[in-house]
Amino acid sequence: MRLALAQINTTVGDLDGNRERILEAIGEASSAGADLVLLPELAVTGYPPEDLLLRPGFIRAAEESLREITLATHGIVALVGYPHLEADLHNACAVCADGEVKAVYRKRFLPNYGVFDEDRYFAPARDLLLLQLGETLIGPTICEDLWQPGPPATDLALAGAQLIANISASPFHLCRDREREEMFATRARDNSCFIAFCNSVGAQDELVFDGHSLVLDEDGAVVARAPGFEEALLVVDVEPAEAVGRRLRDLRRRALARERQTPPDVTLVELDEPREQSDRIEPVVAPALSELEQMRVALELGLGDYVNKNGFRDVVIAVSGGIDSALTAALAVEALGAERVHSVSMPSRFSSEETRLDARLLAESLHTDFRELPIDDVVGAAENALAESFAGRERDIAEENLQARVRGLLLMALSNKFGWLVVATGNKSELSVGYATLYGDMAGGFALLKDVFKTDVFRLARHLNEQAGRELIPVSIIERAPSAELRESQLDEDSLPPYPELDRVLEAYVEQDRSLEELSADGFDPDVVDRAVELIDRAEYKRRQAPPGVRLTPKAFGRDRRTPITNRWRK
Repeated sequence: MRLALAQINTTVGDLDGNRERILEAIGEASSAGADLVLLPELAVTGYPPEDLLLRPGFIRAAEESLREITLATHGIVALVGYPHLEADLHNACAVCADGEVKAVYRKRFLPNYGVFDEDRYFAPARDLLLLQLGETLIGPTICEDLWQPGPPATDLALAGAQLIANISASPFHLCRDREREEMFATRARDNSCFIAFCNSVGAQDELVFDGHSLVLDEDGAVVARAPGFEEALLVVDVEPAEAVGRRLRDLRRRALARERQTPPDVTLVELDEPREQSDRIEPVVAPALSELEQMRVALELGLGDYVNKNGFRDVVIAVSGGIDSALTAALAVEALGAERVHSVSMPSRFSSEETRLDARLLAESLHTDFRELPIDDVVGAAENALAESFAGRERDIAEENLQARVRGLLLMALSNKFGWLVVATGNKSELSVGYATLYGDMAGGFALLKDVFKTDVFRLARHLNEQAGRELIPVSIIERAPSAELRESQLDEDSLPPYPELDRVLEAYVEQDRSLEELSADGFDPDVVDRAVELIDRAEYKRRQAPPGVRLTPKAFGRDRRTPITNRWRK
């Protein structure tokens, strides 16, 4: 049997555009001689549609779009994800063939953790569907259904499924592709069947979908793997009947079958015979990417899709001569092209000649538009306006933050005048401890490095230079001690613990939810722990007002981590 897995980049709510992509994928799969093509979870609507699913008009339009898609399914079977309304709303997979919907499979397990809220929108079902395509029995599932170690996969295997097809919208975090592959290998071995996993690709708000669609044999070995972070049609010839030999040798299945009081209720749908294939396709096994390369391409995909899908042409970035803005600008150029990136330097009297020069050198290296807007006169006007109110008080953080907020003001003015999206440059370390100015350097429509720790910012900058084979980011920027340059001789480490120490605490406390006692027992410096945790808890109100940014870790700020702002728990 010839399988095609179409990992496509859909846009939430763009039913016409998504339908065009789906029809194009079905056409390519049919031209390649495929008998069965898999499309991602909720491909008709894009994933996740969130509260669009509460609008009856949206559901009706999605069902009408599916009807148009089915007309293209002659000579091929397509599994297409869409929202299905039947008494209640279901996350469903339509089995399309011969120009009609032959059957509907409804998702059983609805994830309601981390970034997922499917219980809010969908009702669970207990469908068990088998598709007979020639001599092959295929069991369709949707995403989380195959994450579970038991049913429906075990029930499908006991009912005779030789191939379990899984359509999915599985969000990315670092090395998620390896985790999924290990899990699917276990499912394949435990159930003695082939696994075909078709994943979405692209970005939706802060979520990135990495593709990495897979086909594994009954021994858990990878037969074919699509590349990550790009659209692809993975076509592969499989012999699911090879699973029979393993099943005859695997006595565990018989023991499991004997334990069942009643066999599961299975609906069998017979489809046309598969095509006769004159030749065999050599399977594609795309190589795995390193962690840093995954980080780079995920950030570029996340920014590119956010900008393009929201209708922006250009972006504007404040380049200070520091590492964060340099990395942000370099990634933006990779994602969008230099002609769409505008670099703005906004020096004050505290800006050194070195950082001013490096900001200009960076723009030259990246070939971006560059302009310098000194801020001293604007800051002076603001200080004059506040002079009477501030009389008798020493200069402090209020005057420092005025500078950051003036920069935010100028960036937003450029955004309003030219329609450029402001890309904020702050990183996860700074956002964690509140070392950022609300309505200042936090201003923007998208925060690219929101889920990148400061130590990883340096690693990524070096990685980009290595990939480019030149100083894409000037080495002087990478080697300079980080500073906000809001007062004389200021360094980040005047206000924060050293970043290597701080980031280890942040990862443990923010991403792993370790308590103060556990952190101390783990050998962290108690002074660093106490200082960092106090800053983290105090800065929650700032994070709530931060723009969205690319999610790279299993627990990013935003929908992943929902800590109350008003909160007195400090243990």
